Amino acid sequence: MISYLAYKPVESWLGLANLLPFFWLFAALSILLQQPWQLRRLAWLLIIPSLPIIILGIGQMYGNWSIPNILGWKLIPQGVPPGRMSSVFIYANFLAIYLLLVLNLGLGLWVAAYQNWCLRKNKQQGWILLFLTLILIGSAIALVLTSSRNAWGIAILSAIAFALYLGWRWIVYVVVTAATAIGWASFGSSLGKQWLRKIVPAYFWSRLADENYIRPVETLRITQWQFCKDLIQQRPLTGWGLRNFTPLYEEKMNVWFGHPHNLFLMLTTETGIVGMLLLSAIVGWVMMRSIRLVSLNNYFSESDRAKSKKLSIDRLILFTYIMAFTNCILFNLLDVTIFDLRINTIGWILFSAITGTVLSQLSDRLEGKSKNSLLFRFKPYKY
Repeated sequence: MISYLAYKPVESWLGLANLLPFFWLFAALSILLQQPWQLRRLAWLLIIPSLPIIILGIGQMYGNWSIPNILGWKLIPQGVPPGRMSSVFIYANFLAIYLLLVLNLGLGLWVAAYQNWCLRKNKQQGWILLFLTLILIGSAIALVLTSSRNAWGIAILSAIAFALYLGWRWIVYVVVTAATAIGWASFGSSLGKQWLRKIVPAYFWSRLADENYIRPVETLRITQWQFCKDLIQQRPLTGWGLRNFTPLYEEKMNVWFGHPHNLFLMLTTETGIVGMLLLSAIVGWVMMRSIRLVSLNNYFSESDRAKSKKLSIDRLILFTYIMAFTNCILFNLLDVTIFDLRINTIGWILFSAITGTVLSQLSDRLEGKSKNSLLFRFKPYKY
């Protein structure tokens, strides 16, 4: 119906390719992925390719490496846009969100591997821990080189969330102090600002303050969002059709933009308020249920807490998936990632895994087995 009533129906019908196949993928994977061990193995499959991607990105920036377009994978010297690492992605922001997902999943696996290493201290666990450490360090360096302000901010929030969850309060103090110093050097008043700019690398505060670019008003996010607001007011229920933001914006501003840099505004503009609220309700319900699953007070008895001094690896891996998908949501508040097939697929896989875990736990509760659910027992596993 939305595509039939669209401003440009052909564009809208084509836009269904970014959604319909992934609804089917979601339905299938949410049934297949329901056990903690599946989430752990999937996390490994998602982060292992990050090492060659990071290596290619470093070669792109410092070795002027190039690779021709091969099924959407290409390497352009100095990145896209120039000076920002994009590796095999078409734009630096797509690499940035990929690295955020790698950092979250990698950190969860690193903590699990560290716990196992403390219990066994064998050579195999040591090599696993070293490999994960290399992935985390490489991903952090590459994330800095993407120059994505959106990703930097989300990475800081993720670090704080992980530190609070794991009880590493000293990391919270370090991260908050560093973030405050960088933020004050970028946006603070004259009091102490210039002094901090001598300490904080200009690479960070000049990028955050957006002093490197002169942006026409048509290219600003606030302009795109106001345009979306006007379109929503005109068609609040049916929307204008998928992929119709681009031609509408080009007609109005004489500037081509593929999306309005906010997924929720874009979907509301193109599918209507009802469609956006329905999708948000489904995602919100799943996320709320998953957060309850990792809540210690709700799902652990006093005897269970006394027996398990170590953090439950199964709960940890679910928390890791929640954080990774939350990163996707936050990133899409200032950008849109569904137009990259790889990132869109990973996002749906993460959401499917979370949904499958929630449905599995609900099924156990309905069958009277919630107290014996493997999800809530600490049981170190072998890699």
